[in-house]
Amino acid sequence: MATVEITNDNFEDTVSENDIVILDFWASWCGPCRSFGPVFESASERHEDVVFGKVDTEAQQELAAAFGVRSIPMVVLMRGGVPLFGQPGMLPPAAIDDLLKQAREVDMEEVRAEYDKHMAEQAGDESPQS
Repeated sequence: MATVEITNDNFEDTVSENDIVILDFWASWCGPCRSFGPVFESASERHEDVVFGKVDTEAQQELAAAFGVRSIPMVVLMRGGVPLFGQPGMLPPAAIDDLLKQAREVDMEEVRAEYDKHMAEQAGDESPQS
């Protein structure tokens, strides 16, 4: 499967309709991003059950901000709509393969419970104080 462009408009549908989504946050002016592009594209061809999405940080600043992107390239892996991994820098092909292997083995019921608990705690922290 080839990589797909991820935008604010298609992000939610992409993540909710696919079990595993791996995102490459990049920009055209970024040399390391251009070097990593073919590695990411090649991995997409080896893992046809995974959506490999490219997020142009210049065009999709809101999405990049939502993920706290401060350095590019940055790789984020989501499974079942939950972010499991995020790291700036280029990953070698073997690391991408290993990351996806680990993601497939994760007990998502346990992760979902922890994620929901964390999100509820964050929402409580942001509530107005009396």
